[in-house]
Amino acid sequence: MSVAIIALNQTGADFARTVMPSIPDSLLYGLEGRTEDVDIPFQDFGETLRQLFQAGTPIIGVCAAGILIRTLASVLTNKWQEPPVLAIAEDGSAVVPLLGGLQGANDLARHLAALLNIEPAITTPGELRFRAALLSPPAGYTLVNPEDAKTFLSNLLAGESVKLIGTAPWLQQSQLPLTETGSLTIEVTEQDPTTSPSPEHLVYRFHPQAAKTGHLAIVGTGPGAMEWMSPEVQRVLRSATDWVGYKTYLKLVEPLRPSHTICHRSDNRVERDRAHLALNLAAQGRSVAVISSGDPGIFAMAAAVFEILEQEANPAWEQISIQVCPGISAMQAAAAQVGAPLGHDFCVISLSDILKPWSVIAQRLTAAAQADFAIAIYNPVSKQRTWQLQQAKDLLLQWRAPETPLILAQSVGRSAQAIIVKTLAQLSVEDTDMRTVILIGSSQTRTLARQDGTPWVYTPRSYPFS
Repeated sequence: MSVAIIALNQTGADFARTVMPSIPDSLLYGLEGRTEDVDIPFQDFGETLRQLFQAGTPIIGVCAAGILIRTLASVLTNKWQEPPVLAIAEDGSAVVPLLGGLQGANDLARHLAALLNIEPAITTPGELRFRAALLSPPAGYTLVNPEDAKTFLSNLLAGESVKLIGTAPWLQQSQLPLTETGSLTIEVTEQDPTTSPSPEHLVYRFHPQAAKTGHLAIVGTGPGAMEWMSPEVQRVLRSATDWVGYKTYLKLVEPLRPSHTICHRSDNRVERDRAHLALNLAAQGRSVAVISSGDPGIFAMAAAVFEILEQEANPAWEQISIQVCPGISAMQAAAAQVGAPLGHDFCVISLSDILKPWSVIAQRLTAAAQADFAIAIYNPVSKQRTWQLQQAKDLLLQWRAPETPLILAQSVGRSAQAIIVKTLAQLSVEDTDMRTVILIGSSQTRTLARQDGTPWVYTPRSYPFS
């Protein structure tokens, strides 16, 4: 079914056009004489709005909330059948779901708010407190006894606890007061319920074939600074139902987390576990963001997800839609702080020997040095691993001059950022940690003094022909 976006003036119509590409099957209705370039012009606002509402068409009004409520007041009869009606400010500063909460109005509001980088004005007590829409369950679930839901919710809000019978991730991962001895019961079943539905016993029928296809976005948040994060990644984070990632990275983007989004935090060395969790959540119909710093395809989670997909070939994952959202890498951010040290051919090497032997790392370092690439080095040391960096330095000095420019970039884009320009000969293990990326120039890399005395570093675009 199409979504009707209503504009009463040209400012509203122009704004509506900016959000329509992200709302499938949307049509722009515009008041004649006040709007141009609309899909469907109309003369009578009240008649048009009421006809759309009574036909069950979702409505987004780019106008004041009051005019929508007053216009529709005479046709409000059954909240279980009312389509979503939302008001959105013509400058994109507010999204307010007004009617149709049982038909997905809050979900549509969250989607629009994510596009606009704002919080939706959701006031439904159950959703705010418990992060679960009991009256409008996800696709694939049907509430068998909606007539009992009002009393059930009132008891919940009064402080009673709930016993869950069956399995439903959207309930288990909510903030409902679940306990084995709950005075209220929620039952999820594909068969007949164990007990008759009642105001103390809500029953949801699960229809596996109707369950929503999940979405998995593997995103790169950049080095840490919010202004370096792409608008695409910010939209994905604001619209996801679940965040999966290393706890430190999740903390960096916490200001973007909507109240309904569930965080799944983990330690640093459990990439496969994170990939498993994310795929399984998406297979349940959820919208999952796997969060990496920098770029997700550079020594990060994108490869981990695809490794698991190939190796395990779980049929439950086949219908998941997967998206990879790029981010600014640490080496790009570090290079930008000092100029253009990667201005010619370069390569990227990790010194971590957890997933590959040191012999391979040494071979690649030697080959890169011989070929005169500028080199970006990730994971130079860890608490347990410090000896590789000194060996790497010794290998590079066999092919690179001691005075070769070198950049140590620590915690780039974060409050603890430190950028130091040295030479290859001056490189010391004590100068680095796991948050440091090292940029090593080629034979052509040059330095250029700034007015404050610190150097610019750049590698010319051309290379000698002889």
